[in-house]
Amino acid sequence: MISISLCMIVRDEEDVLERCLNSIHDIVDEIIIVDTGSIDRTKEIARKFSSKIFDYKWIDNFSSARNFSYSKATKDYILWLDADDIILEKDRMKLLELKKTLDNAIDVVSMNYDVGFKDNESSSITFRRYRLVKRKRDFEWSGHVHEYLNVEGIIYNSDISVTHKKLKPYTKRNLDIYENMIRNRIDFTPRDTFYYTTELYENGYEEEAIVRYKNFLVNQEDMLEEKITACAKLADYYYKKNQYEECKKYCTKSFLYDIPRAEFCCRLGFCLFFQKKFNDAIFWYDLATKIEKPSDSFGFFNDACWTWLPYVQLCKCYDLIGEEKLAYECNEKAYDYVKDNELVNNNKKYFMKLGYN
Repeated sequence: MISISLCMIVRDEEDVLERCLNSIHDIVDEIIIVDTGSIDRTKEIARKFSSKIFDYKWIDNFSSARNFSYSKATKDYILWLDADDIILEKDRMKLLELKKTLDNAIDVVSMNYDVGFKDNESSSITFRRYRLVKRKRDFEWSGHVHEYLNVEGIIYNSDISVTHKKLKPYTKRNLDIYENMIRNRIDFTPRDTFYYTTELYENGYEEEAIVRYKNFLVNQEDMLEEKITACAKLADYYYKKNQYEECKKYCTKSFLYDIPRAEFCCRLGFCLFFQKKFNDAIFWYDLATKIEKPSDSFGFFNDACWTWLPYVQLCKCYDLIGEEKLAYECNEKAYDYVKDNELVNNNKKYFMKLGYN
Protein backbone atom coordinates (compact mmCIF):
# COMPACT_ATOMS: atom_id res chain seq x y z
CA MET A 1 0.00 0.00 0.00
CA ILE A 2 1.25 3.47 -0.86
CA SER A 3 1.35 6.35 1.61
CA ILE A 4 -0.08 9.77 0.72
CA SER A 5 0.71 13.35 1.74
CA LEU A 6 -2.15 15.80 1.27
CA CYS A 7 -0.78 19.24 0.38
CA MET A 8 -3.02 22.31 0.47
CA ILE A 9 -2.56 26.05 0.21
CA VAL A 10 -5.23 28.10 1.99
CA ARG A 11 -6.23 31.60 2.92
CA ASP A 12 -9.36 32.65 4.84
CA GLU A 13 -11.14 29.34 4.31
CA GLU A 14 -12.91 28.94 7.65
CA ASP A 15 -16.25 28.27 5.93
CA VAL A 16 -15.09 25.25 3.92
CA LEU A 17 -11.80 23.84 5.20
CA GLU A 18 -13.27 21.53 7.83
CA ARG A 19 -15.73 20.12 5.30
CA CYS A 20 -12.84 19.34 2.95
CA LEU A 21 -10.60 17.76 5.57
CA ASN A 22 -13.42 15.67 7.01
CA SER A 23 -13.82 14.06 3.60
CA ILE A 24 -10.15 13.07 3.22
CA HIS A 25 -8.25 13.07 6.55
CA ASP A 26 -8.71 9.35 7.28
CA ILE A 27 -7.47 8.33 3.82
CA VAL A 28 -4.20 10.26 3.69
CA ASP A 29 -1.18 9.64 5.94
CA GLU A 30 -0.02 13.23 6.30
CA ILE A 31 -1.65 16.64 5.92
CA ILE A 32 0.42 19.68 4.95
CA ILE A 33 -1.38 23.02 5.23
CA VAL A 34 0.35 26.13 3.85
CA ASP A 35 -1.40 29.34 4.90
CA THR A 36 -0.77 32.41 2.76
CA GLY A 37 -2.13 35.04 5.13
CA SER A 38 -5.41 34.07 6.78
CA ILE A 39 -7.03 36.49 9.19
CA ASP A 40 -9.95 34.23 10.12
CA ARG A 41 -10.12 30.81 11.89
CA THR A 42 -8.51 28.86 9.05
CA LYS A 43 -5.38 27.82 10.95
CA GLU A 44 -7.37 27.00 14.08
CA ILE A 45 -9.51 24.60 12.03
CA ALA A 46 -6.45 23.14 10.31
CA ARG A 47 -4.89 22.30 13.70
CA LYS A 48 -7.76 19.88 14.36
CA PHE A 49 -6.38 17.69 11.60
CA SER A 50 -2.64 18.35 11.45
CA SER A 51 0.32 19.87 13.24
CA LYS A 52 2.12 20.49 9.94
CA ILE A 53 0.93 24.01 9.28
CA PHE A 54 3.25 26.48 7.61
CA ASP A 55 3.04 30.19 6.89
CA TYR A 56 4.05 31.42 3.45
CA LYS A 57 4.22 35.00 2.28
CA TRP A 58 1.85 35.53 -0.62
CA ILE A 59 3.60 36.89 -3.74
CA ASP A 60 0.77 36.62 -6.30
CA ASN A 61 2.07 33.26 -7.44
CA PHE A 62 0.07 30.09 -6.85
CA SER A 63 2.80 27.81 -8.19
CA SER A 64 5.33 29.18 -5.74
CA ALA A 65 3.01 28.40 -2.82
CA ARG A 66 2.13 24.94 -4.13
CA ASN A 67 5.78 24.05 -4.71
CA PHE A 68 6.53 25.12 -1.14
CA SER A 69 3.76 22.83 0.14
CA TYR A 70 5.17 19.93 -1.89
CA SER A 71 8.61 20.51 -0.39
CA LYS A 72 7.18 19.65 3.04
CA ALA A 73 5.72 16.29 2.02
CA THR A 74 7.38 13.07 3.23
CA LYS A 75 5.16 10.22 1.95
CA ASP A 76 5.27 8.12 -1.23
CA TYR A 77 2.75 10.19 -3.18
CA ILE A 78 1.38 13.73 -2.97
CA LEU A 79 -2.31 14.56 -3.34
CA TRP A 80 -3.47 18.17 -3.68
CA LEU A 81 -6.88 19.70 -2.98
CA ASP A 82 -8.28 23.19 -2.61
CA ALA A 83 -10.18 24.09 0.54
CA ASP A 84 -13.54 24.18 -1.24
CA ASP A 85 -13.10 20.67 -2.67
CA ILE A 86 -14.55 17.51 -1.17
CA ILE A 87 -14.30 13.79 -1.85
CA LEU A 88 -17.77 12.25 -2.05
CA GLU A 89 -18.34 8.85 -0.45
CA LYS A 90 -18.31 6.91 -3.72
CA ASP A 91 -14.98 8.50 -4.59
CA ARG A 92 -13.59 7.96 -1.11
CA MET A 93 -14.10 4.24 -1.64
CA LYS A 94 -12.37 4.41 -5.02
CA LEU A 95 -9.46 6.37 -3.57
CA LEU A 96 -9.04 3.88 -0.72
CA GLU A 97 -8.95 1.05 -3.26
CA LEU A 98 -6.43 2.94 -5.38
CA LYS A 99 -4.24 3.45 -2.32
CA LYS A 100 -4.21 -0.30 -1.71
CA THR A 101 -3.61 -1.36 -5.28
CA LEU A 102 -1.64 1.37 -7.08
CA ASP A 103 1.39 0.01 -8.90
CA ASN A 104 4.53 1.78 -7.67
CA ALA A 105 5.56 2.16 -11.30
CA ILE A 106 2.83 4.80 -11.73
CA ASP A 107 4.22 8.34 -11.56
CA VAL A 108 1.01 10.33 -11.94
CA VAL A 109 -2.71 9.74 -11.37
CA SER A 110 -5.25 12.03 -12.97
CA MET A 111 -8.76 12.43 -11.56
CA ASN A 112 -11.94 14.08 -12.72
CA TYR A 113 -12.78 17.51 -11.33
CA ASP A 114 -16.53 18.12 -11.05
CA VAL A 115 -17.44 21.81 -10.82
CA GLY A 116 -20.37 24.13 -11.49
CA PHE A 117 -23.28 21.99 -10.32
CA LYS A 118 -26.76 23.10 -11.34
CA ASP A 119 -30.31 21.74 -11.60
CA ASN A 120 -30.30 19.67 -8.42
CA GLU A 121 -26.80 18.46 -9.29
CA SER A 122 -27.97 16.98 -12.60
CA SER A 123 -25.53 19.13 -14.56
CA SER A 124 -21.89 19.83 -13.93
CA ILE A 125 -18.73 20.87 -15.73
CA THR A 126 -16.06 18.18 -15.62
CA PHE A 127 -12.40 18.19 -16.58
CA ARG A 128 -9.27 16.26 -15.61
CA ARG A 129 -6.43 17.33 -13.35
CA TYR A 130 -3.21 15.62 -12.31
CA ARG A 131 -3.99 14.95 -8.64
CA LEU A 132 -1.65 12.32 -7.24
CA VAL A 133 2.05 12.30 -8.05
CA LYS A 134 5.06 10.33 -6.89
CA ARG A 135 6.98 12.54 -4.45
CA LYS A 136 10.45 11.38 -5.52
CA ARG A 137 9.82 12.55 -9.08
CA ASP A 138 10.00 16.16 -7.79
CA PHE A 139 7.35 17.44 -10.20
CA GLU A 140 6.90 21.21 -10.05
CA TRP A 141 4.05 23.62 -10.56
CA SER A 142 4.24 26.41 -13.17
CA GLY A 143 2.24 29.59 -13.71
CA HIS A 144 1.40 32.48 -11.42
CA VAL A 145 -2.32 31.69 -11.73
CA HIS A 146 -4.26 28.84 -13.37
CA GLU A 147 -1.18 26.90 -12.39
CA TYR A 148 -0.43 23.43 -13.69
CA LEU A 149 1.78 20.49 -12.78
CA ASN A 150 4.64 19.64 -15.13
CA VAL A 151 4.53 15.84 -15.22
CA GLU A 152 5.92 13.00 -17.27
CA GLY A 153 6.39 9.28 -16.99
CA ILE A 154 3.72 6.64 -16.46
CA ILE A 155 0.29 8.25 -16.09
CA TYR A 156 -2.89 6.52 -14.93
CA ASN A 157 -6.23 8.16 -15.73
CA SER A 158 -8.51 7.09 -12.89
CA ASP A 159 -12.30 7.33 -12.62
CA ILE A 160 -12.05 9.04 -9.21
CA SER A 161 -13.66 12.48 -8.93
CA VAL A 162 -12.88 15.48 -6.79
CA THR A 163 -15.98 17.63 -6.30
CA HIS A 164 -15.74 21.42 -6.14
CA LYS A 165 -18.24 23.05 -3.78
CA LYS A 166 -17.46 26.74 -4.01
CA LEU A 167 -19.14 29.10 -1.54
CA LYS A 168 -17.29 32.34 -2.20
CA PRO A 169 -18.43 34.58 -5.07
CA TYR A 170 -16.28 34.93 -8.17
CA THR A 171 -13.69 37.69 -7.71
CA LYS A 172 -11.18 39.66 -9.77
CA ARG A 173 -8.27 38.04 -7.94
CA ASN A 174 -6.94 36.11 -10.93
CA LEU A 175 -7.44 39.02 -13.30
CA ASP A 176 -5.59 41.31 -10.88
CA ILE A 177 -2.65 38.88 -10.78
CA TYR A 178 -2.42 38.85 -14.56
CA GLU A 179 -2.61 42.62 -14.74
CA ASN A 180 0.12 42.92 -12.11
CA MET A 181 2.22 40.62 -14.30
CA ILE A 182 1.64 43.00 -17.21
CA ARG A 183 2.61 46.02 -15.10
CA ASN A 184 5.75 44.19 -13.93
CA ARG A 185 6.59 43.23 -17.53
CA ILE A 186 6.49 39.51 -16.82
CA ASP A 187 6.29 37.63 -20.10
CA PHE A 188 3.10 35.68 -20.79
CA THR A 189 3.22 32.10 -21.97
CA PRO A 190 0.57 31.04 -24.52
CA ARG A 191 -1.27 29.47 -21.58
CA ASP A 192 -1.19 32.80 -19.71
CA THR A 193 -2.54 34.54 -22.81
CA PHE A 194 -5.46 32.16 -22.99
CA TYR A 195 -6.37 32.31 -19.31
CA TYR A 196 -5.94 36.07 -19.13
CA THR A 197 -8.49 36.27 -21.94
CA THR A 198 -10.81 33.98 -20.02
CA GLU A 199 -10.49 36.12 -16.88
CA LEU A 200 -11.37 39.19 -18.95
CA TYR A 201 -14.43 37.38 -20.28
CA GLU A 202 -15.57 36.17 -16.86
CA ASN A 203 -15.13 39.62 -15.32
CA GLY A 204 -17.33 41.38 -17.86
CA TYR A 205 -14.77 42.59 -20.41
CA GLU A 206 -16.43 40.54 -23.09
CA GLU A 207 -15.70 42.68 -26.14
CA GLU A 208 -11.97 42.72 -25.44
CA ALA A 209 -12.00 39.02 -24.67
CA ILE A 210 -13.77 38.16 -27.92
CA VAL A 211 -11.06 39.90 -29.94
CA ARG A 212 -8.38 38.07 -27.96
CA TYR A 213 -10.06 34.69 -28.38
CA LYS A 214 -10.15 35.19 -32.14
CA ASN A 215 -6.46 36.15 -32.17
CA PHE A 216 -5.68 33.10 -30.07
CA LEU A 217 -7.32 30.81 -32.62
CA VAL A 218 -5.24 32.35 -35.39
CA ASN A 219 -1.88 32.60 -33.64
CA GLN A 220 -1.52 29.39 -31.59
CA GLU A 221 -0.44 26.32 -33.52
CA ASP A 222 -1.08 23.76 -30.79
CA MET A 223 -3.05 23.99 -27.49
CA LEU A 224 -6.01 22.20 -29.05
CA GLU A 225 -8.08 21.97 -25.87
CA GLU A 226 -7.70 25.69 -25.27
CA LYS A 227 -8.74 26.36 -28.88
CA ILE A 228 -11.85 24.22 -28.36
CA THR A 229 -12.67 26.22 -25.22
CA ALA A 230 -12.12 29.48 -27.13
CA CYS A 231 -14.60 28.27 -29.76
CA ALA A 232 -17.08 27.52 -26.97
CA LYS A 233 -16.71 31.00 -25.48
CA LEU A 234 -17.13 32.64 -28.89
CA ALA A 235 -20.14 30.49 -29.73
CA ASP A 236 -21.81 31.28 -26.40
CA TYR A 237 -21.12 34.99 -26.81
CA TYR A 238 -22.80 35.12 -30.21
CA TYR A 239 -25.66 32.91 -29.04
CA LYS A 240 -26.42 35.41 -26.26
CA LYS A 241 -26.43 38.15 -28.92
CA ASN A 242 -28.90 36.10 -31.02
CA GLN A 243 -26.31 36.02 -33.79
CA TYR A 244 -26.95 32.38 -34.60
CA GLU A 245 -24.91 32.18 -37.78
CA GLU A 246 -21.80 33.39 -35.93
CA CYS A 247 -22.54 30.95 -33.14
CA LYS A 248 -22.76 28.09 -35.63
CA LYS A 249 -19.53 29.26 -37.27
CA TYR A 250 -17.53 28.77 -34.08
CA CYS A 251 -19.30 25.51 -33.23
CA THR A 252 -18.24 24.00 -36.53
CA LYS A 253 -14.77 25.57 -36.24
CA SER A 254 -14.24 23.44 -33.13
CA PHE A 255 -14.43 20.38 -35.40
CA LEU A 256 -11.03 21.37 -36.80
CA TYR A 257 -9.45 20.46 -33.47
CA ASP A 258 -11.30 17.27 -32.54
CA ILE A 259 -14.26 15.14 -33.55
CA PRO A 260 -17.62 16.83 -32.76
CA ARG A 261 -18.32 17.05 -29.06
CA ALA A 262 -21.77 16.89 -27.54
CA GLU A 263 -21.54 20.46 -26.22
CA PHE A 264 -21.16 21.86 -29.73
CA CYS A 265 -23.82 19.56 -31.14
CA CYS A 266 -26.23 20.91 -28.52
CA ARG A 267 -25.21 24.51 -29.29
CA LEU A 268 -25.91 23.92 -32.97
CA GLY A 269 -29.23 22.36 -32.02
CA PHE A 270 -30.19 25.39 -29.95
CA CYS A 271 -29.37 27.78 -32.79
CA LEU A 272 -31.40 25.78 -35.28
CA PHE A 273 -34.25 25.36 -32.79
CA PHE A 274 -34.60 29.11 -32.39
CA GLN A 275 -34.40 29.50 -36.16
CA LYS A 276 -37.36 27.07 -36.25
CA LYS A 277 -35.33 24.56 -38.28
CA PHE A 278 -36.53 21.68 -36.15
CA ASN A 279 -35.49 18.80 -38.40
CA ASP A 280 -31.97 20.22 -38.65
CA ALA A 281 -31.89 20.67 -34.87
CA ILE A 282 -32.94 17.03 -34.46
CA PHE A 283 -29.88 15.93 -36.46
CA TRP A 284 -27.45 17.64 -34.06
CA TYR A 285 -29.26 16.71 -30.85
CA ASP A 286 -29.43 13.10 -32.03
CA LEU A 287 -25.71 13.14 -32.83
CA ALA A 288 -25.02 14.40 -29.28
CA THR A 289 -26.69 11.26 -27.91
CA LYS A 290 -24.48 8.98 -30.03
CA ILE A 291 -21.01 10.44 -29.45
CA GLU A 292 -18.85 8.66 -26.90
CA LYS A 293 -17.42 11.01 -24.29
CA PRO A 294 -13.60 10.93 -24.25
CA SER A 295 -12.41 9.27 -21.05
CA ASP A 296 -8.86 10.61 -21.01
CA SER A 297 -9.23 14.14 -22.37
CA PHE A 298 -8.22 17.14 -20.27
CA GLY A 299 -10.85 19.35 -21.89
CA PHE A 300 -13.95 20.86 -20.29
CA PHE A 301 -17.13 18.79 -20.53
CA ASN A 302 -20.71 19.72 -19.66
CA ASP A 303 -22.14 16.44 -18.42
CA ALA A 304 -25.71 17.44 -19.27
CA CYS A 305 -24.86 17.58 -22.97
CA TRP A 306 -23.56 14.01 -22.83
CA THR A 307 -26.57 12.63 -20.98
CA TRP A 308 -30.08 14.06 -20.58
CA LEU A 309 -30.09 17.50 -22.23
CA PRO A 310 -30.15 16.46 -25.93
CA TYR A 311 -33.02 14.07 -25.18
CA VAL A 312 -35.07 16.89 -23.64
CA GLN A 313 -34.42 19.03 -26.70
CA LEU A 314 -35.29 16.15 -29.03
CA CYS A 315 -38.55 15.83 -27.10
CA LYS A 316 -39.36 19.47 -27.82
CA CYS A 317 -38.44 19.21 -31.49
CA TYR A 318 -40.40 16.02 -32.12
CA ASP A 319 -43.42 17.45 -30.32
CA LEU A 320 -43.33 20.57 -32.49
CA ILE A 321 -43.26 18.57 -35.73
CA GLY A 322 -46.09 16.33 -34.57
CA GLU A 323 -44.07 13.22 -33.68
CA GLU A 324 -45.74 12.75 -30.31
CA LYS A 325 -44.57 9.20 -29.61
CA LEU A 326 -40.94 9.99 -30.43
CA ALA A 327 -41.18 13.06 -28.19
CA TYR A 328 -42.44 10.91 -25.31
CA GLU A 329 -39.69 8.31 -25.81
CA CYS A 330 -36.98 10.98 -25.77
CA ASN A 331 -38.26 12.46 -22.54
CA GLU A 332 -38.28 8.99 -20.98
CA LYS A 333 -34.62 8.61 -21.93
CA ALA A 334 -33.89 11.96 -20.27
CA TYR A 335 -35.75 10.76 -17.17
CA ASP A 336 -33.49 7.71 -17.01
CA TYR A 337 -30.60 10.12 -16.40
CA VAL A 338 -32.27 12.73 -14.16
CA LYS A 339 -35.35 11.90 -12.16
CA ASP A 340 -35.50 15.15 -10.21
CA ASN A 341 -35.20 17.61 -13.09
CA GLU A 342 -38.14 20.04 -13.18
CA LEU A 343 -38.23 20.31 -16.97
CA VAL A 344 -38.20 16.53 -17.47
CA ASN A 345 -40.92 16.02 -14.86
CA ASN A 346 -43.11 18.72 -16.36
CA ASN A 347 -42.81 16.93 -19.67
CA LYS A 348 -43.86 13.66 -18.00
CA LYS A 349 -47.00 15.36 -16.67
CA TYR A 350 -47.72 16.68 -20.16
CA PHE A 351 -47.45 13.23 -21.68
CA MET A 352 -49.55 11.65 -18.91
CA LYS A 353 -52.38 13.98 -19.92
CA LEU A 354 -51.97 12.67 -23.47
CA GLY A 355 -52.38 9.11 -22.22
CA TYR A 356 -48.76 8.00 -21.86
CA ASN A 357 -47.85 6.22 -18.62
